[in-house]
Amino acid sequence: MKINTDLLHAHQLHARLTGDYTPQAMAHISPIYQTSTYILEDFDTAVYLNQHVDQGFVYTRFGSPNCDELEKKIAYFEHAEAALALASGLGAISTAVMSVVKAGDHVVFGDVIYGCSYTLFAQVLTNLGVTYTRVDTTNPKSVEEAIKPNTSLVYVETPANPTLKISDIKAISEIVHSHKGITLIVDGTFASPYLQTPLDLGADMVVHSATKYLCGHGTVTAGVIAGNKARIDRCRMPYLQCFGAVLDPFAAWQLMQGMKTLGIRMERTCENAMKVAKFLESHPKIDRVYYPGLESHPTHEIAKKQMHGGFGGMMSADIKGGMDAVRIVMNNVKVFSLATSLGNVDSLIQHSPSMSHFDMTPEERHAAEIFDGQVRLSIGIEDVDDLIDDLDQALALI
Repeated sequence: MKINTDLLHAHQLHARLTGDYTPQAMAHISPIYQTSTYILEDFDTAVYLNQHVDQGFVYTRFGSPNCDELEKKIAYFEHAEAALALASGLGAISTAVMSVVKAGDHVVFGDVIYGCSYTLFAQVLTNLGVTYTRVDTTNPKSVEEAIKPNTSLVYVETPANPTLKISDIKAISEIVHSHKGITLIVDGTFASPYLQTPLDLGADMVVHSATKYLCGHGTVTAGVIAGNKARIDRCRMPYLQCFGAVLDPFAAWQLMQGMKTLGIRMERTCENAMKVAKFLESHPKIDRVYYPGLESHPTHEIAKKQMHGGFGGMMSADIKGGMDAVRIVMNNVKVFSLATSLGNVDSLIQHSPSMSHFDMTPEERHAAEIFDGQVRLSIGIEDVDDLIDDLDQALALI
């Protein structure tokens, strides 16, 4: 079936057709299993399930029927053998990364990634004896040159936060897998599975902050990992087991309700974003617009090849006048909400240098083209003329 049908019915319909799943009381919407623990049938079952938590339900920290259903949906959309639901995007990222690296390893990651992901590599893992090299992952040759004998992980964020750089996943995967023992993890949050499926392009694992486009309504904090079963099993046990970044049943249930409209939300978001990007690109008070759908974007051709169905709803723009101009715009928008998240049905605006990427030094930010006058926009599904008018009136006040 096509994607919008699948978003509504996988995995319930597929499982019902094969006899693998019957909802309790034939509920149209799956019930919420709001319990911390599960009664086990007998001693032997208890012993078995405590040692094989992926094959039944014992304790909600290991899994729940709601998370199990969500994980099957994510695996289906990512074309993966398995998936794992977690309590946040960083929970997913840190769990996936920690399942790969160990003391003495070396990691290669992009020069432009989410600020807290950078902090994980640059401040947390370095304390555990892991070294790193930052490279421009839009240039696969730079990735090749950074690989060392002890490299265990290449981590790519595409589209990258906040400059929307697009890295060629297929080209990087060919380089990574020409070396033995290196894992490629891709953060595809900005694209969602609707626009990009990294596993099809050679990634070993894909991570998302499901808080964003997968939920779409700003009601849940969640993360997901998808990959082959062996990798997901390793993420679950011992890493999820010990780190405890478990997604609660109600949040999993809410997330699945949001995912039902992912397709129509992304279609409208992509349409709106292209119009807003073109408006900003022609505005006299804007120096530069970072949106992969624009021909002026340096990685536009990679985006055309790699993304399907649109270029997403995220963009950044450099406002002339620096921080003072940013303050005027952000204090005077009426439709856009000043908020740090993204991917909601309503439009958001933030200042990346002082919000999502404040842990980086000014020199590091500027080297990554994250400038003081830069705002990041998450375009929603409002009438696009209202979004353009709102930005126009705020820019006029500079």
